[in-house]
Amino acid sequence: MPLKLFPPRPGKTPNWTIRGSYMRVPVDRSSGTPKRAAAQRELDRIEKAIERGEYPPRPAVKDAPTFLSAAVSYLKAGGAKRGLKLLIQHFGETPLDQIDQAAIDEAAVLLYPDVQPITRNGYVYTPVSAVLHHAGISITVRRPKGYKGKARTLFLLPPDAFAIIKAADQVDAEMGRLLRFLLYTGCRIGEALALRWERVSIDDRLAYIETSKNGDPRTVKLRSELCELLAPHRRAEGKVFRFHQGGHRNFIFLNAKVTACGLPPVKRPKRGDKMEIPRYRYSWVTFHTFCHTWATWMRRYGGADTHGLVGTGRWRDERSARRYTHTAASEEWDRVDLLPSGEAVDDAAPARKTKANQ
Repeated sequence: MPLKLFPPRPGKTPNWTIRGSYMRVPVDRSSGTPKRAAAQRELDRIEKAIERGEYPPRPAVKDAPTFLSAAVSYLKAGGAKRGLKLLIQHFGETPLDQIDQAAIDEAAVLLYPDVQPITRNGYVYTPVSAVLHHAGISITVRRPKGYKGKARTLFLLPPDAFAIIKAADQVDAEMGRLLRFLLYTGCRIGEALALRWERVSIDDRLAYIETSKNGDPRTVKLRSELCELLAPHRRAEGKVFRFHQGGHRNFIFLNAKVTACGLPPVKRPKRGDKMEIPRYRYSWVTFHTFCHTWATWMRRYGGADTHGLVGTGRWRDERSARRYTHTAASEEWDRVDLLPSGEAVDDAAPARKTKANQ
């Protein structure tokens, strides 16, 4: 018999009762509510729990590892914090053996109901998978469809890139140096802001990037003019750039882009007021655009092929670097000069007409 609701029994229980079986799992329990609608929701919840194999509840195992304990261990080992705060609140003391694909999918929808799959992947699927694997749980987490997002390789042409950088020099000289560093090294903004002087050799024109998105440290070669800009600010230790993640850094960058368009700089709003930002041509440019520009210029002007881009250590495989192949025309495009021109067709037309009339 499928699960059904039985009405309250006067003198015995004021609540609706759930009885029956679902997927061969017997149920005979109170819904805990005198309202039929709420009881129906409890019935639906039990059916879903049975489908996930979570009903009846499994007996607690003493000292069994939980998501909370595993997440704490993962963080102490140097794991990334991204997304873990909400995940810890959601799973809490849930035993690790109860966190399966269905539980992860449910957490993704509950915690991030109105976001793109790429965001759910970054804030739910990836951190949960990392915590489980750190705890020794062998599980293959299926990512949501579209989790890789749309590959965007927007880049700046030289006039635009240098217009923004020169404007940044006027707004804040250090911002100008930071943008040049991104443009000529391909580093992400987080990598640049984490760089310390202890890892920079001006004489050797080298910088050692300890932390990166793919987890692989790498060494980057510094352009001569970049070294000349950094040298006067050289210190024995500390961060190369003073900026932190946040509004002040973004506000300076915003004004650099706005100023590059010939517009007056944006003023900081008073507390409680909304910032008035005019429409400007470089609104699509982000810090990461300079990273894409570096890869594009390496391909277009530097002559680096896909294998060469991977060789810089910026990517692990050629699949990610292959997106920049479209930025430089291949040698096959030289054949476009061999195609007929309109002038040649016009010159040949009278000759064909005369021959046809003979």
